[in-house]
Amino acid sequence: MKNKYWIAFSSIEKLSSDFILTLYNHFGDIEKAFNATTSQLQKIEGLSVKKAENFLRERDKTDIDRTFTDVETRGINFLTFEDENYPKMLKNIDNPPAVLYYKGKFFECNLQKTLAVVGSRKASTNARESLRKIISGLCNTDICIVSGLASGIDTVAHTSAIENNLKTIGVIASGFDYTYPTSNKTLYQNIENGYGAVVTEYYPTFEPVKFRFPQRNRIVSGLSYGTLVAEASLKSGALITANLALEQGRELMCIPGLISNPNTEGIYKLLKNGATLVTESSDILNALNWEVKKEIKGDQLTLPMLTTEEEKIYSSLEIEEKGIDELLSETGLKFDDLLINLTTMELKGIIKQCDGDRYKRN
Repeated sequence: MKNKYWIAFSSIEKLSSDFILTLYNHFGDIEKAFNATTSQLQKIEGLSVKKAENFLRERDKTDIDRTFTDVETRGINFLTFEDENYPKMLKNIDNPPAVLYYKGKFFECNLQKTLAVVGSRKASTNARESLRKIISGLCNTDICIVSGLASGIDTVAHTSAIENNLKTIGVIASGFDYTYPTSNKTLYQNIENGYGAVVTEYYPTFEPVKFRFPQRNRIVSGLSYGTLVAEASLKSGALITANLALEQGRELMCIPGLISNPNTEGIYKLLKNGATLVTESSDILNALNWEVKKEIKGDQLTLPMLTTEEEKIYSSLEIEEKGIDELLSETGLKFDDLLINLTTMELKGIIKQCDGDRYKRN
């Protein structure tokens, strides 16, 4: 079975996908590539002696059957580069993954309408809310949101997709033995258990070390027809992904932000260089020339009957989130009455608390 040779290659931590595919393309057969002799490797144009020696040394320490069994026993699915189901968009990038490991329902995701979302790990409230608004406009369509399962914008992208009945793909920078960040453990599980798939190019035991995060970014953009940047400083992983999207010939889009925020400097640089400005979901559909199965509508909250006091609070929160002191001033309510009404409105799902003692419409 050829698959076990792909897995064996992938389990050697010192090998890159580029190296594996160089050997595969040269020999035309993954088993022959794995079992290559020194003299055969010397005939491969551009392959250094050092890389060949490193491979041979690591290969001789690799138990082919054990590496394959270790993947199977963990319940991890995989696609190899020669698999007919390997995503075509990903196969066309420079240095595609030799093996793509995944958990969840990867093939229930519409790989013909994939949108990457990237941005700052320390995202502003404005960026988070803007992204939620835009993704809510895609509610109940067949679009799939792709992101990196990191904190910040990635987390907002995945959770907003789930809340709006969209499939989502999380691309991680480690093997499946690790959950990073640990705060996203539940999000990992939700995606794997029906809301999409978590994917990685890394063998299960590979740790989430620093250099793997920018490597992961090429897969996020590579799986996607377009990349939406929600927030990015001039030196950020999001900007790296944006540039990868351009190199891969994919559509690049940006959500504008506050010009006083350092994390928007990369956004405005991209916009000045021709990225598409996105302020609502229809901008994405127009940029990618997509038609969706359902008419695009934002989620409309059906409000229960509001009391006079609740109406005052709800009206006060129309434009932006507010704190207790602001609400007291604008509604004229007494402190105890305000707290009781806020609690009741939260339970009804009309408003929600954010950033400590601040509140906003749900």
